[in-house]
Amino acid sequence: MKSLASITTLAALMIATPLQAQESPPAPPAPHTPPKLIVTISVDQFSADLFAEYRNRFTGGFARLLNGAVFPSGYQSHAATETCPGHSTILTGFRPEHTGIIANNWADLKTPRKDKQVYCAEDESVPGSTSSDYTVSDKHLLVPTLGERMKAANPAARIVSVAGKDRAAVMMGGHKVDELWWWNGKAFVSYAGRATPAVVDRTNATATALLAQAQGPVDEPDFCLPHDRAIPVGGGKTVGAGRFERPAGDLNKFRASPAFDATILALAAGMIQDMKLGQGSTTDLIAVGASATDYVGHAYGTEGNEMCVQLANLDQSLGSFFGVLDRTGVDYEVVLTADHGGHDLPERNREHGAPEAERIAPGFTPAAIGKTIAARLKLKVTGSLLYGDAGSGDIWIDPTITKVQRAAVLKAALATIRANPQVAAAFSAAQIAATPDPSGPPETWTLIQRARASYYAPRSGDIVVALKPRITPIADPTKSSVATHGSFWDYDRRVPILFWRKGMIGFEQPLSVETVDIMPTLAGTIGLPITAPKPDGRCLDLDAGPASTCP
Repeated sequence: MKSLASITTLAALMIATPLQAQESPPAPPAPHTPPKLIVTISVDQFSADLFAEYRNRFTGGFARLLNGAVFPSGYQSHAATETCPGHSTILTGFRPEHTGIIANNWADLKTPRKDKQVYCAEDESVPGSTSSDYTVSDKHLLVPTLGERMKAANPAARIVSVAGKDRAAVMMGGHKVDELWWWNGKAFVSYAGRATPAVVDRTNATATALLAQAQGPVDEPDFCLPHDRAIPVGGGKTVGAGRFERPAGDLNKFRASPAFDATILALAAGMIQDMKLGQGSTTDLIAVGASATDYVGHAYGTEGNEMCVQLANLDQSLGSFFGVLDRTGVDYEVVLTADHGGHDLPERNREHGAPEAERIAPGFTPAAIGKTIAARLKLKVTGSLLYGDAGSGDIWIDPTITKVQRAAVLKAALATIRANPQVAAAFSAAQIAATPDPSGPPETWTLIQRARASYYAPRSGDIVVALKPRITPIADPTKSSVATHGSFWDYDRRVPILFWRKGMIGFEQPLSVETVDIMPTLAGTIGLPITAPKPDGRCLDLDAGPASTCP
């Protein structure tokens, strides 16, 4: 199969920065000494279900990782299975209840800003900003990342984070990074005032040239043929049979294509080369957020030809990326996981034998529910009585009403929401706060325990809603995405966690683990003591680092 990703982007960028070290053979195995470079990769929306479906088809980078330590049932164990909360767990070791990242967006109804929605990776205090026109910031992340801990222990450690989304780069990089870059829709950018490395200029120039050209259909592997079938979703719109054709200059289609991940990986490879990461006196770390799978999942669903072709190309792009790392001669360790899973569109789910798969009823929104309750209780409110997204997740009550009115609204809202046939459960903030922190295997947690792992009182809603399995909170797929994630259910919570290092003994552990286990495991691998604050996760013994990997 010809890989669009490797030919158009990775080869051009990686060959553009040859190093003398690339001519040397890979470093010999060193399984009982700390690696010189940690490479953490998050594949956005790469569910455990997708991993299981395609793992026997991989021949590139994923195939290499399958020879390492394989945890097919890793859990983003919380209920807020979105990009920002998920990425906040990977390199901090904390669940969202402690990272403070309870969603991609939350409502702060007391903020003086007219726009009451707050984006997880913004500084909302910047004058004139909104949740869609914002200044990127790490201020909402409440805990340190592994990179920050490494720098505290040894300032010589270099920490880099690159991603297709700002929230992925920020949540994995943390508050103290040497380089942090994300795609802003047109180019890779960073915080204001930072000098632009030459590799970023090269990557942006190559991406601009790539975008200026139309893209024909990407080659389709034979194993994708069973997925190649158009599924109508209404309004004459179909998905399922695409191959990433793209007119020149179409930024959205570029972002939802294999070429996007290839561009991100090329920038990461260039950073490793130019900065000589892993060639200093201590261990360095680079975090990579590969975002295209998420955009593909939203635009086309998880079970069509588009996702199949995307993963086949990502596999080859990862293989090219690891090849560059091999040629540097650096002893590196990789961990690959995901920020959350994903769920296919209900139209195709029903064809696959899931009659319960539905789209949320168009009128089931916090604003509509609040309007009905306000009329019933004869309340006069200036704006909405209830705030939130599509009747699922967090819902906030207008803080300007009286305490007595608030109690009546909460009671009425819970009764109305719970009576909806598409709702599995609805919890008040008091119910969630009174629930002990969950423990034990994450697949056994109750719905309220899953909500508890996402609950941070200063930001979380007054009500948290769990829709029933296979209810998609997108009422009209002709106007937006066709599929999404964000539910309490395991298709959104369960992700693979794969560790690989040259010389490590491969094994597979079918029992469940959590993404919060990644940080303490990597800390054990490099012999880094974990001081306060102590993470929620635990160290997994990989036999890939110092003799006593897990203290």
